[in-house]
Amino acid sequence: MSASETSRYVRLRVDLVLEVTERDELTDAALRRIEDDEFMPEEERAHAATAVREDEAEALAYLVEPFQLIGEVPGVELVQASWSSERADYDPDVDAWHLDDEDLEDEDEAEDGDGEEDAGRTGRDV
Repeated sequence: MSASETSRYVRLRVDLVLEVTERDELTDAALRRIEDDEFMPEEERAHAATAVREDEAEALAYLVEPFQLIGEVPGVELVQASWSSERADYDPDVDAWHLDDEDLEDEDEAEDGDGEEDAGRTGRDV
């Protein structure tokens, strides 16, 4: 692709920290999503349900849908999406949790050669 063709593509990065206030509600919603997924093979469904019951981050990964985030944005089409979730020891008083431009640059450097985030996180690709 030429430079003018690739300039049409934009990478949007979003970093959220969420507090799980109702673990059972989160888990139940993720289990319903897994059960309703008509394209998920039965073996994968059983594995996913087990993972969701054990880990809130896993449950959240099954409920986040990038398509819903940009579904109503005019003039764009989602070409590729990848997202992940992981448990975090969050402390709002620690400076490390305050994102700024320098933090985003550090995050870019932490990615491996193929542009994917570090291993050890729960994630899904579409």
